[in-house]
Amino acid sequence: MEDQQATEGTVITLCGSTRFEAEFAEVNQRLTMEGCVVISLGMFSLPDLPDYDWAADSSDLKGRLGRVHLQKIRMADEVYIVDPDGYTGESTRREIAYAESLGKPVRFLSRERLSRTGDRPGG
Repeated sequence: MEDQQATEGTVITLCGSTRFEAEFAEVNQRLTMEGCVVISLGMFSLPDLPDYDWAADSSDLKGRLGRVHLQKIRMADEVYIVDPDGYTGESTRREIAYAESLGKPVRFLSRERLSRTGDRPGG
């Protein structure tokens, strides 16, 4: 399904590094305008909450957020990797493997840009 537009109503979960917040917003907007139902990351950084100690809650926070994201992948018709420069970190690689193990199609932003422009990812 790579390099193809999703059909209207397709549920797409976005995956990728939180360092690409602007690119997540751009992809989310484009896919939404195409009529897709987009599921994205819940947060890109820890919010500043009054009277909340993130350090005390950090023991299970990463695991909890990871489990939530795997549920988002299960809910999706396809997974879209936001990797503008071709970068996929360890967590994203695990999410790709998980999506593929479920038979979910996986698309990559960097490969779509490559096919549109002929440029190399990261260069």
